Amino acid sequence: MSRQSLSLRFPLLLLLLPPPPVLPADVREPVPVNPCCYYPCQHQGVCVRFGLDRYQCDCTRTGYSGPNCTIPELWTWLRNLLRPSPSATHFLLTHGRWLWDFVNATFIREMLMRLVLTVRSNLIPSPPTYDSAHDYLNWESFSNMSYYTRILPSVPQDCPTPMGTKGKKQLPDAQLLSRHFLLRREFIPDPQGANLMFAFFAQHFTHQFFKTSGKMGPGFTKALGHGVDLGHIYGDNLERQYQLRLFKDGKLKYQVLDGEVYPPSVEEVPVLMLYPRGIPLKNQMAVGQEVFGLLPGLMLYATLWLREHNRVCDLLKAEHPTWGDEQLFQTARLILIGETIKIVIEEYVQQLSGYFLQLKFDPELLFSVQFQYRNRIAVEFNQLYRWHPLMPDTFKVGSQEYSYEQFLFNTSMLVDYGVEALVDAFSRQSAGRIGGGRNIDHHVLHVAVEVIKESRELRLQPFNEYRKRFGLKPYTSFQEFTGEKEMAAELEELYGDIDALEFYPGLLLEKCHPNSIFGESMIEIGAPFSLKGLLGNPICSPEYWKSSTFGGEMGFNIVKTATLKKLVCLNTKTCPYVAFRVPDPDQDGEPAVERPSTEL
Repeated sequence: MSRQSLSLRFPLLLLLLPPPPVLPADVREPVPVNPCCYYPCQHQGVCVRFGLDRYQCDCTRTGYSGPNCTIPELWTWLRNLLRPSPSATHFLLTHGRWLWDFVNATFIREMLMRLVLTVRSNLIPSPPTYDSAHDYLNWESFSNMSYYTRILPSVPQDCPTPMGTKGKKQLPDAQLLSRHFLLRREFIPDPQGANLMFAFFAQHFTHQFFKTSGKMGPGFTKALGHGVDLGHIYGDNLERQYQLRLFKDGKLKYQVLDGEVYPPSVEEVPVLMLYPRGIPLKNQMAVGQEVFGLLPGLMLYATLWLREHNRVCDLLKAEHPTWGDEQLFQTARLILIGETIKIVIEEYVQQLSGYFLQLKFDPELLFSVQFQYRNRIAVEFNQLYRWHPLMPDTFKVGSQEYSYEQFLFNTSMLVDYGVEALVDAFSRQSAGRIGGGRNIDHHVLHVAVEVIKESRELRLQPFNEYRKRFGLKPYTSFQEFTGEKEMAAELEELYGDIDALEFYPGLLLEKCHPNSIFGESMIEIGAPFSLKGLLGNPICSPEYWKSSTFGGEMGFNIVKTATLKKLVCLNTKTCPYVAFRVPDPDQDGEPAVERPSTEL
């Protein structure tokens, strides 16, 4: 064989040789762990990764210094020394009624209210910082209103465990977790006395800004107003608003049934409403929020606010006969926004807090301090507010008791009973306790399952990291967290470490304050979101908070004196028992009374 032929065949011969062995990597050399998975930066310091295994904490304006932002500056140290713990503050605010009766009658009330508002609101970053697509500051998080904001960035994707570095490599099954720890065994009423009128108000009110986009994913919202804009009354877009408007005297469309005003039917106003197939269009009511046909309690509030809007339009028309439809509509909307915020702060939040300090809605309290009048709804706030333990086992109206199957999408109940009868019934039936676990009815347990799945898709940081972010001490054990041994042992078996406990289960399973609707974390994390969203509304700003905004002193006074009782009794023929708490025993049999003609 010639040398030339050998040289041509040599590359082919190489292909027949066995491949060289692949040498295994040195198992003794560990794979570098993203250092930010350890959450090393304390006190709102920002973790920035360098290379594979190095990091730096940005402690700018945290009041702390050092490699991990743990060394307090002098003023920070003094402030921490003098500041009472959240549990001590809660105890003071919920005990000593005689002392608070004195405080509420003096200027001290306004001083404390200003302190509450500023301290709580300062915990919420403004402008917004992160979103579900960006774990770092960026222009998209600020400018794209389709995103929910985030208080903490998501867990880095390359961490050893789903919660960072602590806990097991696989989180417990969401269905198993919900059934074992959240499913109701026996109805536990709210010890603070909240009722179904409160529960339905919570759902109705929050559905104007909690509208997760099903197409885009759990990090996105369709409620681009990000606050109290009453999109659940007027619609979340101009097309829907125009379909709901009468375009005469500023009013909304309505229908009259048995001599009473109700929202129009979908047959008359063809907007999208989510009803089951088979329900005739004439029996479906058209309102601003497409899901309100689900519960008669939600449509009850939709009816009340419809009547209130048209009532306010009549009052404005009488005062301003030269105004056109658009100005009457827009001014009435601003008045209703003010009424909503007033009722939420002074009655709804008051009931929720259990405080003896009488809360006050007065935007002028913040005019002398630095405050930003804008808001962005956070994904954590959306998760936190899934309060389905409020729902009872059955719904009682008069002598009748309705199961979920009979109550959901019941299109005739509101008209058959009338607004007054439903208000009275819902005001007298207890809502459930939210915290402490094992109090969600099986009909709505699927909501909790979906929330847990959403939180994992969003990669929310552990419960303890959120406690630290809002100035609370992290729990050191499951027993400290639950206040008992059995559930603590079961949770430890599932999660492996208290620092791996998830956000939503943490909020619902935490031990409750004594005689309280939920635990410390729900109050301390939820209150800042709520108050910043309410007082950050434009109508609370110095530019808006004046009589001319609301059509003069008459409209301004409607806002300043708004109550839940007025909302109901100025829009019904009789005035039933109405409150956010069940009546005291001596009130239980009070009959309905005739309502005044115009104002209470």
